[in-house]
Amino acid sequence: MASKSPKTPRPFAPFEWMIAWRYLRARRTEGGVSVMTWISLVGITLAVFALIATLAVRSGFRAEFVDTILGSNAHVTIYNLGEVTQSGQLDRNINDYVDMAARIKAVPGVTRVAPLVRGQVMANRQSRNAGIEVYGIAASDLATIPRVANPQSFSGDIARFEQGIAIGSGVARELGATVGDRIKIISPNGVKTAFGTSPRVNAYEVVYIFTAGRYDIDRTRAYLPLAEAQSFFNKEGVATELEVMVEDPETIDALVPEILGAGGDRALSFTWQESAGGFLNALEIEDNVMFIILSILVLIAAMNIVSGLIMLVKNKGRDIGILRTMGLSEGSVLRVFFICGAFTGIIGTAMGVLLGCLFALYIDPIFSLVVGGSWTPEKYGLYSLPAELHLSDVLKAVGLSLGLSFIVTIFPARRAARMNPVEALRYE
Repeated sequence: MASKSPKTPRPFAPFEWMIAWRYLRARRTEGGVSVMTWISLVGITLAVFALIATLAVRSGFRAEFVDTILGSNAHVTIYNLGEVTQSGQLDRNINDYVDMAARIKAVPGVTRVAPLVRGQVMANRQSRNAGIEVYGIAASDLATIPRVANPQSFSGDIARFEQGIAIGSGVARELGATVGDRIKIISPNGVKTAFGTSPRVNAYEVVYIFTAGRYDIDRTRAYLPLAEAQSFFNKEGVATELEVMVEDPETIDALVPEILGAGGDRALSFTWQESAGGFLNALEIEDNVMFIILSILVLIAAMNIVSGLIMLVKNKGRDIGILRTMGLSEGSVLRVFFICGAFTGIIGTAMGVLLGCLFALYIDPIFSLVVGGSWTPEKYGLYSLPAELHLSDVLKAVGLSLGLSFIVTIFPARRAARMNPVEALRYE
């Protein structure tokens, strides 16, 4: 009767985990291995933490920047090709703005079209002055601008817009104005007389003050009722541009040809991506470079696992020889030391994810504690340091860390598996 061949243990059997766990708990005489394990653990933790924190801040900056643009500005602005008048001036006014707005509004994907009259003026209250940009807009259209109708903070009543002027909080701060105060609006292109053009000065009551969330908008933006702006800028019966909002701003380029077709032969467009394209492209390049740099940091941290495992294999040479002579296969030895290295990578990654997520969730109090609350919106354009935690970013960091940890672990584990048991026990 033929004897049965010994049963081969399945990969990652319980005894392999038991041996690996015993090796990870190094005794004092093997303190070097223990120190290297802790160095590897701390290094991977910090690298993953830095990667997640950077990705969260990057995502937060882009989301906040895009949201403030889309929440306060047109997704695409439609204006007319210039036409030279008999007096030699370039006329870009839209005379049939009501009909043009109706045609563009009928384009699938367009949610709102608002005629505007826009101009740059000087605002004055008592002895304080500020350069601002005035948008003439209908009250019904103003109520549909997210960052104005539903801002971070506001004072006054937007329902009283027809009775005065709405200004950004930065403009109000520059002028020292509050709701109920009257401010003067001064335009150099005012009343035409026999002696030339004299500046036009009108006074309006501040009925609404908003904080859109982006400093340069709050510092320069003001809104007037459309009819009042047309009168003030000598644009009676015309608009200077059309503000168009769409369902999906990220795909605005696909809608532009159809919008221009509805606008007419003289219609031109300027999308939000064109206005902010330079910044967004620079941000994307910076994101890619930062990810590569931090990936190298994770790789360096993972390389510490190799050092620790090489020391562990050297210290455990006698044990490896005994285990091999007892029948332990090369595959089992490889898996034992692979578990040792992978366990360090897994624990370090988990701790890094925890720290990175906590940092992203509580970034404002942490930043205030570290730098003493010195965030200045005048310098950065935003009122706080944004961070947005995305599952995809966390999974990207986890995949990179575990992948590198597992890959670098294979090489010292293979060295241990291929160790000759006779050589390992020769001098014991």
